[in-house]
Amino acid sequence: MAAAYRAVIKYADRFVPARLQPVWNHPAGPKTIFFWAPSMKWCLVIAGIGDLSRPAEKLSTFQSSALACTGLIWSRYSVVIIPKNYNLLAVNFFVALTGMYQLGRIYNYQQSLKK
Repeated sequence: MAAAYRAVIKYADRFVPARLQPVWNHPAGPKTIFFWAPSMKWCLVIAGIGDLSRPAEKLSTFQSSALACTGLIWSRYSVVIIPKNYNLLAVNFFVALTGMYQLGRIYNYQQSLKK
């Protein structure tokens, strides 16, 4: 599988414009797993946005807490590693943001039940 991936990258190298070469050849660029793993993690953000239409009583406090905490932890990690991975920072920031927003919705729902 790695040989097939390297062949695809070698073929694609010919089509990348000169002005995009710094991004293409970056240590955390599209040629590496450091680009593709965070890119696939955007699905968590999309799922979190999809949960905005879900009623607050059906949201999971544990799941939202886990998303918020891991998003914050990995956001910090992405700025201290070398090479800096801003794609990882962005996706984890938004994972944390969606988790915290859902926690806020859960909190507001629980407070409305007390009244």
